[in-house]
Amino acid sequence: MLTVGFYQFRPRFGEIQRNLQKVVAALRYVSADIIVLPELAFSGYYFKDRAESKALGEDPKSSPAVASLIALCEERDFFLVTGFAERKRDKVFNSALLIGPQGIIHTYRKLHLFNEEKKWFDPGDTPLAVQNVRGANIGIMICFDWIFPEVTRGLALLGADIICHPANLVMSYCQSAMLTRCLENHVFAITANRFGSDKRPHGELRFTGKSQIVAPKGKLLQRAAAQREALVITEIDPGLARDKNITRLNQLLDDRRPKFYRPLSRA
Repeated sequence: MLTVGFYQFRPRFGEIQRNLQKVVAALRYVSADIIVLPELAFSGYYFKDRAESKALGEDPKSSPAVASLIALCEERDFFLVTGFAERKRDKVFNSALLIGPQGIIHTYRKLHLFNEEKKWFDPGDTPLAVQNVRGANIGIMICFDWIFPEVTRGLALLGADIICHPANLVMSYCQSAMLTRCLENHVFAITANRFGSDKRPHGELRFTGKSQIVAPKGKLLQRAAAQREALVITEIDPGLARDKNITRLNQLLDDRRPKFYRPLSRA
């Protein structure tokens, strides 16, 4: 059994230290194995241009915010998956970090950039991968990746038991769609969304909240309110994600017929 959860909150745009302090204060006394935070949890989301995303981006290896999160993981003996604006030389990525007591374990860079993100970030260049955390295989995707079923299926094929899904959702479809993703892959998913809005001189974006935890077969375990802070922790059995049987004679992954799916691999 694993204790997992999410922290849904409202980051303030550009206020990295303030947002970090809020997260650390919220999680200071939490007992859990894995907690998921929203996409771009410390920088905020609605950049005006690439120069701004680069200015607010950081190298995770030298980031004071990441150092504080590592210290928190060490103190509380848990793991975090968090969205992060990653600066890598002349590139900027919309990334997610898997952090544990020993430091950064894995960095995933968002494959599918949403709308104006294409102006702010470079497309992700890291392959899908799973990491073992306390006996469970953890896969990561970010926000708009949800609309591409290949991502969740790819992680399931790699053996993911739990999909950790930092998000800054502005459309209303994802929460329902993730029930289907978990049904069609028999995996758990933890979607950590933010709420509130980024009000900037060039416009405003409002986020949908409703962070959630979904079990295999599409069962909704937990869902937060739309516009309210929420720290939700629950216990799950990752072993349930390893049962891919639909009927006595049907198994989700074994019954696939990839030679008939060739259009999926066309560039």
